[in-house]
Amino acid sequence: MTSSKTDPENSPAAGTARLIVRAFHHGATDAVILPARGISPEEALAGHCREPKCENYGLSMSCPPHVQGPAVFRKWLQDFSRALFFKIEVPSEVLYSHERLEVFELLHTTAAAVENQAQAMGFTRARAFAGGSCKKIFCGNTPGCRRLSKDAPCRHPDRARPSMSGFGINVGKLITLAGWEAEPLGKGRSGSESAGVYGLVLLY
Repeated sequence: MTSSKTDPENSPAAGTARLIVRAFHHGATDAVILPARGISPEEALAGHCREPKCENYGLSMSCPPHVQGPAVFRKWLQDFSRALFFKIEVPSEVLYSHERLEVFELLHTTAAAVENQAQAMGFTRARAFAGGSCKKIFCGNTPGCRRLSKDAPCRHPDRARPSMSGFGINVGKLITLAGWEAEPLGKGRSGSESAGVYGLVLLY
């Protein structure tokens, strides 16, 4: 990546720095730029999102079997060299409470906000991914996903983003690449520990 000699404020480095600021502004507690080659889409991980292992299977267009999966994601990665990876850290007990949907809503809206700004800045192919079922997060009180049941537009296209899990993205590897501490599964339900939810935006 090279900087612009004539206008440093419009260099790629300055652009990604502004996107990191955007992520923090919308709720991220940490964010980094990672090489796209560090993203690992794996079939075994995507398999956990397939029936009967996942209660969200088939509920929306952003989850299996309606997402293309690891093979297609690997093809997409050929067109990208960088990605913004961010997390939202909360007390672990929140993720085991009724408040968890609010956290995942924030995750999706933060990912969408970074994607939108990236596209406005010239990263026209930017793609954002989040976690959790958008059906439960945004449309939990409605009978079905409109895109599935009525072949109609999404109710929340400005906020809902596809699930990283459905593409088999190895979030653990990204956490290590980012230099963040991995969270032991099942710890912190008392609130003495924190836990993170994660989003990813492919940039260029």
